[in-house]
Amino acid sequence: MDATPRYGVRIANQANTAIEEAAETLRLLGYAVVDAGLSPAELEGLREGFEALRRKAASDELADLRRRVGEADLLRCPLADDPRFLALAANPRILALCEALIGPGFILNQQNGILNPAESERYSQSPYHRDLPYQHFVSTRPLALNALFCLDPFTAENGATWVIPASHKEEAFPSEPVLRAQRRQVEAPAGSFLVLDCMIWHGGGQNRTNRDRRAVNHVYTIAMMRQQIDLPAYLGEGFTQDKALRQLLGFQHPQPRSVREYLETQAARRGV
Repeated sequence: MDATPRYGVRIANQANTAIEEAAETLRLLGYAVVDAGLSPAELEGLREGFEALRRKAASDELADLRRRVGEADLLRCPLADDPRFLALAANPRILALCEALIGPGFILNQQNGILNPAESERYSQSPYHRDLPYQHFVSTRPLALNALFCLDPFTAENGATWVIPASHKEEAFPSEPVLRAQRRQVEAPAGSFLVLDCMIWHGGGQNRTNRDRRAVNHVYTIAMMRQQIDLPAYLGEGFTQDKALRQLLGFQHPQPRSVREYLETQAARRGV
């Protein structure tokens, strides 16, 4: 590809891989679409798993509580019940992107299945928000990334996510005229991730079709941020002995409950 004509340029970025291109786009605009690299069979398996967990959640002991707190369209932590979602959270392309932008030692803060119901005016993710809610600050590099996996295509008709480009660089929520002029609806194919800097303002669109739109959201953060659900406690010590997965799920970063626990954790980490 021929270089775009320019002059006066002394410093320029280079993007030689899809991940480098996505990383640069995220730094510049706050969002990017990344192909997950899954086979049609793997994608269909995730859809089947999503529907199985959805049926289970509709009738289990927490079903009424979910409805009362407004979470009937959410599936919290599906990786605990289906290993296909654990593999999705450990997608190598997303982990490489997190490594490039957040740096080493990041953890999975949360994984949630999200349903945008058919023919709905709004759902739980419709209002504009940041995935680090209530925070008004900017940083020189991301503290967290949101990777929304598209089980179904994200289209303008079924409520593809609206973003306000580059709003991760501003502390305040934009004014109404700027929001309406600058927002963009991001369409993405099934089997891809819509990746967001967690400080970009975004919201779900209206699903005007007769089919639910399904997705699985992941938030990856620096290790010092508290997880939405304490995954090591929830999953249990024997959930996995894979060192990379234990790092990703936060087993390497326990929160000590006493000085003794803190010192014992440090001793174990240092092998002394």
